[in-house]
Amino acid sequence: MADNQEDIREKTGGVSRRNLFQVLGAAVPVAAVLTGRPVYAELGEHHAHLPMAAAARAIPSGPYTRQTFDDQQWRTVSVLCDLIIPADDRSGSATQAKVPEFIDDWIAFRKQQDGNENLQALIFGGLMWLDRESNEKFEKPFADASPDQQKRLLDRVAYPEKAAKEDHAWVRFFNEFRDLTVSGFFSSKMGVADLPYLGNTAVAEWKGCDPKVWAVIEERMKNGYKGVAGPAVKPWSA
Repeated sequence: MADNQEDIREKTGGVSRRNLFQVLGAAVPVAAVLTGRPVYAELGEHHAHLPMAAAARAIPSGPYTRQTFDDQQWRTVSVLCDLIIPADDRSGSATQAKVPEFIDDWIAFRKQQDGNENLQALIFGGLMWLDRESNEKFEKPFADASPDQQKRLLDRVAYPEKAAKEDHAWVRFFNEFRDLTVSGFFSSKMGVADLPYLGNTAVAEWKGCDPKVWAVIEERMKNGYKGVAGPAVKPWSA
């Protein structure tokens, strides 16, 4: 099952926490990494609201009362979230980080703030499409389909440039849902711990740059790398 999930994640553009920064690269700002914008996501009309506001709406611990999803939608959301970010050797899955709760809360929040149901309609419509297509092709809802069957449906909407014209609306849904999933995960306690970020950590004594890291920097400098602020120096050296 783990191998199937990894295959789905890699081949459908799902986020791999092990190569997140490699995939996004230097062309994408750090804020985009933290909010999980896929490289080829089509920006929705409400995206300007997503970055820091979404991260600020952390889901509290304890029982959660759903605000928008019904039982069937909740099952589909949970399965889809874990296909995008399954558990691996670093940390748990999207559902373990309470990403479905995050998405449910964010939809309710945007409905209140925007005064419309555009985001809810997009997500609900996409979930309905997944179940409809799965029922027609496999005679079972998406959440009950096999990993291979789920992958076949997701392959249709994970690559915008390859998607059929009739699937374009669902491409937008999947891009939006993936954005929300990664935003929810990497703004959770589990997701923040999973990031290779060591800031905001108190230290008793500052000993300068780790020698191993500095060795890499010096090696790059020999090849012409000067960093973003000019030539690097060792301010703590004699």
